[in-house]
Amino acid sequence: MKCPGQDSRYWKPGAIFEATCPKCDKPVEFFKDDPTRRCGSCGHKFVNPNMDFGCAAYCRFAEQCIGELPPELLAERQELMKDRIAVEMKKHYRSDFKKIGHATRVARHAEKIAAEAGCDLPIILGAAYLHGTMENGANDAADARNIMEKAGANEKMTDEVVAILSRLGADSPDEPADSREVLNYQVVHDGKRIAEIEESMTGKSGTGQIEPERIQDMIQNRLFTDIARQRAQQILSEGQKGEQI
Repeated sequence: MKCPGQDSRYWKPGAIFEATCPKCDKPVEFFKDDPTRRCGSCGHKFVNPNMDFGCAAYCRFAEQCIGELPPELLAERQELMKDRIAVEMKKHYRSDFKKIGHATRVARHAEKIAAEAGCDLPIILGAAYLHGTMENGANDAADARNIMEKAGANEKMTDEVVAILSRLGADSPDEPADSREVLNYQVVHDGKRIAEIEESMTGKSGTGQIEPERIQDMIQNRLFTDIARQRAQQILSEGQKGEQI
């Protein structure tokens, strides 16, 4: 069954129209349900200016419903998914502000690393926000799956997030299936480690401050990516400067 808004049986006059190409100003014919069209004059591909992509920004069936999604909408979907997972994470932890703060820090650092590494941001952030749901021996992924479902994530994305969470909680994590999964896991792992370093320096860890020498050892030997090492080193340097002021 097609979404009524995209089903041609429900179309009214004006469902076929012309839009001006933003590159060469030539007219381009659009059908109402075309997500994008390529200009016959200059070849530029652009988004249907009259199409309402509101539901597609969060609907898990958007691609099946309206076909290939334009890059602009894919970017919006990523941003929306990040916000929805964060909201559901906060609902899950309720008034446990320490866990909320920690998850937010992990996500912030993981997002910075992921942006430079060029990996799967929605999956990275899903695992970063939810890593605490499977810590302290809580190997049941039911909470994480429930949160992802409430946020509107599809099954594939949820499975990948849970796989990262399982590896984070394992003493000897299994090797991910491919290089992309390896990098996703490493980025979330490094975001978590950097958050722990930051918390130890600001007294938010609850376990006391870690000596700078030990932090330096953590940076060199317990982080996977060079991007994370550089970020952690910057945090350490800024923290030491703050103590000297």
